[in-house]
Amino acid sequence: MSTPVQRRRASISDVARLAEVSVGTVSNVLNRPDRVSPATRDRVLGAIEDLAFVPNGSARQLRAGTITTAGAIVLDVANPFFTDVARGIEDRLTQDDFTVMLASSDEDPAREARYLRLFEEHGVQGVMVVPSTSDIEHLLTVRRRGIAVVLLDRPSPVESLSSVAVDDVAGGEMAVQHLLELGHERIAFLNGPHSIRQCADRWTGAVRAVTAAGLDPADALVEVTIPSLNADGGEQGTRELLAMDRVPTATFCINDLTALGALRTLRAEGVSVPHGMAVVGYDDVSFAAELSTPLTSVRQPTHQLGFRAADLLLAPADAPAEQITFQPELVVRTSSTGLDPA
Repeated sequence: MSTPVQRRRASISDVARLAEVSVGTVSNVLNRPDRVSPATRDRVLGAIEDLAFVPNGSARQLRAGTITTAGAIVLDVANPFFTDVARGIEDRLTQDDFTVMLASSDEDPAREARYLRLFEEHGVQGVMVVPSTSDIEHLLTVRRRGIAVVLLDRPSPVESLSSVAVDDVAGGEMAVQHLLELGHERIAFLNGPHSIRQCADRWTGAVRAVTAAGLDPADALVEVTIPSLNADGGEQGTRELLAMDRVPTATFCINDLTALGALRTLRAEGVSVPHGMAVVGYDDVSFAAELSTPLTSVRQPTHQLGFRAADLLLAPADAPAEQITFQPELVVRTSSTGLDPA
């Protein structure tokens, strides 16, 4: 198998040689800096920075020292969407005897950066990342250190970086178009911050659908930014909707977990679904069809997302970058139409 090692990583011996100290002194700077004089410590740290040296915390190696571990950072591994994506990653990596280290960023750039450092220290060969912000410069820096990088669930803004994503503009458009076709003229969107690409793209699609229908987005769409993209966020956002003077007749949710929170709140408040308020989710995770009110949702090919991301990660270092975009699919169920699913 060709592996994506782009260049030899600097070793602790390289650092020692550049700083003109012993390997033991470099080790002390990394693990017991109080034992090293400030001048020597600064010289070693300068060499570490110049060489982009990353301490390797993993001793497990195969085939002439090739480490067979990859890292994956998603927004929230507790979200069934990302659980399914992770399974796709695992299924592909195991074909080449790779293991995967999985972490959640919780949409926190600092947490994402900490996990990237941890993965590097453990000698991962590559990382798949759902970026928590639109800025990916830190990921390009990781790649310059010789670690393969694939953007997951987000299209790459640069041609040189591989990515796997779903057309979320199309997904947002088909969800809102479905509600418009059912006669709704005031639709809520329980959304996350636009710094998250999926949130921004699905909103763009929603606006596109309303505009195409000849309605004014400022009146036909009500965006509510929720604090977390889970059931708690959906509950909080739905309470905010129900307190409005003009309550929307339909709600499009950023994901199925948010929709679950919306359904719970509507049931608790005695609002019938869909006749009091229609609800559409996004992702079509495993529980969507099993709810007491089966959830209409925009389906994403979760397993394929993970599988193809891992496939790109394992591509030879000299292979051209690929940007793969899947198309979503609307799955209509009771929560929007009131009809039993076919």
